[in-house]
Formats: sequence, C-alpha cells, structure tokens
Amino acid sequence: MSSLIKGDDDQILVEHKLSARILILNRPKQLNALSFQMVSRLLELFYDYESNSDVKLVVMKGNGRAFCAGGDVAAVVRYANGDNWKLGAKFFEIEYQMNYLMATYSKPQISILNGIVMGGGAGASIHGRFRVATENTVFAMPETALGLFPDVGASYFLSIL
Repeated sequence: MSSLIKGDDDQILVEHKLSARILILNRPKQLNALSFQMVSRLLELFYDYESNSDVKLVVMKGNGRAFCAGGDVAAVVRYANGDNWKLGAKFFEIEYQMNYLMATYSKPQISILNGIVMGGGAGASIHGRFRVATENTVFAMPETALGLFPDVGASYFLSIL
C-alpha cells in the first residue's frame, strides 16, 4: 500500500509505504534549496514519526537533479535586508534543531544523495544513520570558499567521512 500526501504548497512530499515514510524535497527549480517552510515541515515530520510506532523507517530524497543545494540563502538575505531579520535567525534555529534531531534519531533514516548535495543539504542528510551516494552525487560545502566555517555539523561529519 502506498499513498502520497501533499502538504503546504507541496515543498515536502510524503509517501507512505507500509511502515516507511519517504520524504521528498520538492523544489526542483531551486535545486531543492531548503526554505523556511521545508525545514519547519521536516522538523515537524521527524518529531511526529519519532513517537509513531507505525513508522519504522524514514527515507529522504530530492526531486529532480539535486538532493538539496543547501539553505535558501537568497530568502535569508531578503529577510535580513528587509525588516524581518528575526525570520532569518529563526530559519537557522529550526534548521539546526532539525540537524540535531536527525543526528540523535532513534529510528533508521536513509538519505538518497542523488545529484547535488551542498551546505544545508549535507546537514539534512549526513546526520541520518545511512547515506547512499549515487554515480550522480556531487558533494560540496561552498561556504568555505566564502571564508565562512561550515555549519550544520560539518566540522564533525567532514572529519569522519
């Protein structure tokens, strides 16, 4: 039995397959860059599945040619340049909570790293228990080229990859 559940403006698609939940990042034109809505929804879903005995496995993958090209930096800059810098700060707060929850999750999480995986996309995948790279995987932490330290737990996971 399989069903597809569409959520708020379909940025995260959820497939139910028996005791597995497949979470599909669905912003292919933006290379599945994580929006505020996406990190909020992912955090909510992971919390819900943690206490749901019907869910035994969580799989994450991206729609299109990227797993996830990172956080939607353009949106955060728009928040900062407007009068809504607190929303940009809240984005990172929720993203880091999501990364921590994934890293300490009690249930198996499999991330299918097909295509581009950068920055926040690495954080949304590497912390899971299992990662599957494909012949199309392109992995990068581009913030280091800008002189920034890599966030999303990268100082830890880069040292053990």
